[in-house]
Amino acid sequence: MSKQEKDPIYRYKGTHADVFWDERLCIHVGECGRAQGDLFVGGRDPWCQPDEATVSDVAEVCARCPTGALTYVLHDDDGPEPTAPEQNSIVVANCGPLYASGDLHVQGAPADMKGIRFRAALCRCGHSKNKPFCDNSHEDAGFKDYGAVGERGDGNEDAGGPLTITSAPDGPLVVSGNFAIISSSGRVAWTGTKAALCRCGESKNRPFCDGEHKRIGFKSD
Repeated sequence: MSKQEKDPIYRYKGTHADVFWDERLCIHVGECGRAQGDLFVGGRDPWCQPDEATVSDVAEVCARCPTGALTYVLHDDDGPEPTAPEQNSIVVANCGPLYASGDLHVQGAPADMKGIRFRAALCRCGHSKNKPFCDNSHEDAGFKDYGAVGERGDGNEDAGGPLTITSAPDGPLVVSGNFAIISSSGRVAWTGTKAALCRCGESKNRPFCDGEHKRIGFKSD
């Protein structure tokens, strides 16, 4: 990183834990700012103060962040370490991104994006300038898809384990491993071990890819 470049990761120091905020991943869902307690308080400087919360609350609030923008590091062994959820899942947000949660391995992601180890918001409108991650471009683009899921999948024998997410060049997100796709209504709609998910925003079978990216000349870069 050059001297002119600003570090995109902010560190908020505490006695027992430090909290890190990665602005590259944040889409301002607000799970942190609306959390009960004084860990995050809008308008305060700094707005995050780890010593205003218990270590357990720090861990719980950071785990709420669906994009991976928030992470924490303990100074000692007195507290919960970040862990993957028992079930890998991808939630299809109403007119928004794919929220991936689990033992994630996002291929090609920068090594310093620690938060996407367990949570990530993935672009599915095709307009993000931070692909494969969402940057809220779907709002300006007027992307409309209400998060219904029609297919059921082939099922799986387990719910967890490594979940690999690969961005096909100028194509879909290829997801491999045990996982469930959850519709925006909260229904567990699909279970399986592999799927190609649309990220051009034009598939007629969203959230799944139907090859439309080829017809429209979608470019992932």
